[in-house]
Amino acid sequence: MAGGIAPRGVTKERAAEYKGHMTFAVAMACVVAAIGGSIFGYDIGISGVNTMDPFLEKFFPVVFRRKNSPTRNNYCKYDNQALSAFTSSLYLAGQVSTLAAAPVTRNYGRRASIICGGISFLIGAALNAAAGNLAILIIGRIMLGVGIGFGNQAVPLYLSEMAPAHLRGGLNMMFQLATTLGIFTANMINFGTQKIKPWGWRLSLGLAAAPALLMTIGGILLPETPNSLIERGHVEEGRRVLELIRGTADVDAEFTDMTEASELAKTIKHPFRSILERRNRPQLVMAVCMPAFQILTGINSILFYAPVLFQSMGFGASASLYSSMLTGAVLLFSTLISIATVDRLGRRKLLISGGIQMIVCQVVVAAILAAKFGADKQLSQSCSIAVVMVICLFMLAFGWSWGPLGWTVPSEIFALETRSAGQSITVAVNLFFTFVIAQAFLSLLCAFKFAIFIFFACWIAVMTAFVHVFLPETKGVPIEEMVLLWSKHRFWKNVMPDMPLEDGWGPGGDSAPAYESNIHK
Repeated sequence: MAGGIAPRGVTKERAAEYKGHMTFAVAMACVVAAIGGSIFGYDIGISGVNTMDPFLEKFFPVVFRRKNSPTRNNYCKYDNQALSAFTSSLYLAGQVSTLAAAPVTRNYGRRASIICGGISFLIGAALNAAAGNLAILIIGRIMLGVGIGFGNQAVPLYLSEMAPAHLRGGLNMMFQLATTLGIFTANMINFGTQKIKPWGWRLSLGLAAAPALLMTIGGILLPETPNSLIERGHVEEGRRVLELIRGTADVDAEFTDMTEASELAKTIKHPFRSILERRNRPQLVMAVCMPAFQILTGINSILFYAPVLFQSMGFGASASLYSSMLTGAVLLFSTLISIATVDRLGRRKLLISGGIQMIVCQVVVAAILAAKFGADKQLSQSCSIAVVMVICLFMLAFGWSWGPLGWTVPSEIFALETRSAGQSITVAVNLFFTFVIAQAFLSLLCAFKFAIFIFFACWIAVMTAFVHVFLPETKGVPIEEMVLLWSKHRFWKNVMPDMPLEDGWGPGGDSAPAYESNIHK
């Protein structure tokens, strides 16, 4: 920098000066990019093939014999580490690959990681569909995991950077909407392919190639985000794309924020080291806690093993898949509610209200199972219907709260210089806890029985309190000015160092920004 002055990043709040509106270019880019979420959802939902007899007989004969044994404990029929590994290996591979995706996303752009993710998905889907033994099946799942690591690292960032500040929450949730659509689609496909014996499971696993192909083609055709272009030195192209996606040439305020952020980003050679600094402490805490809490709601246990769970409760094979299909539809509907309300009500209200409803639902399910279900007795029809209805209410609450916001909040809070690294940490933590829960859930169900739902209810109580105390409202805050938000929060202002502002040093300056009323102090 001239005169030896080090770049300080964004030092002035310009949110009120931002121009532009929702454009067709942004809409199409967000729709195509969000397809990455549909693959993630499809791979969660398609794990339901683990209840199909031909699939179990070929790869997990011990589980197949146990499933059809009338004397086996209902809670423990599917307790098998190899079967759990079929589900969880995908997420362990994703956890490792997302860390490798961070430098790709930062140095080569968001599109590069989206394309890498799509190609990995295509390879994984082909291997799974053609698998003749357990080793090939697991390798295919690992390749799908690599795709998840790259896709989940890049897509939420892409959506957050392309969206206008006042619509960022809703557009970012296109990722979660696509995820829930993928889950619902997978449940529908499983419901149909279970009748195609003995190769229906191959069709279920192989159809993951369809959204993967769309994601790869979309990654090739999509424009790069202006934030990434400016960060990598393509300043004029970055401004051109910014004008295109905002629908106006009057983008000076937003462009200035991006260039100031990129000047600081260029001085950061080791973003993973920088993210540990005190000034990034609030974002790091959120990058770890938000995805961990999202999984500790217990949602993935229900999504992974919904058919298994419902069969363990006495539903038949077709009825269990139908029930999981119903819960997937509810999750899809509730995500639409979140998209419609997140930029009006804000993140905090949705997270807290959803948390309260999920706690009630988990406790009610535990109470029904404790009273009416056991190792050697099945649920009555009325109790079965009640369990499905309460799980649907749980899905409804999750779908408007922790489902989409567990991804949205971490993707929008990091400064440009640590954004890729921060998103990698978010995805790695999410996939780590997903792996742990996926690997352990069937054993926990066998050991805890109905108390597994109380276990998750306790965690939801913790995360709801966490949001109330530690998460500021990010509604309407421009993504490159998010760094200024934390110094105004009643807790984090005591953790953050003094910020270099345009009018001097301090926690926030004298003039209140347009979005200050959103901040929980």
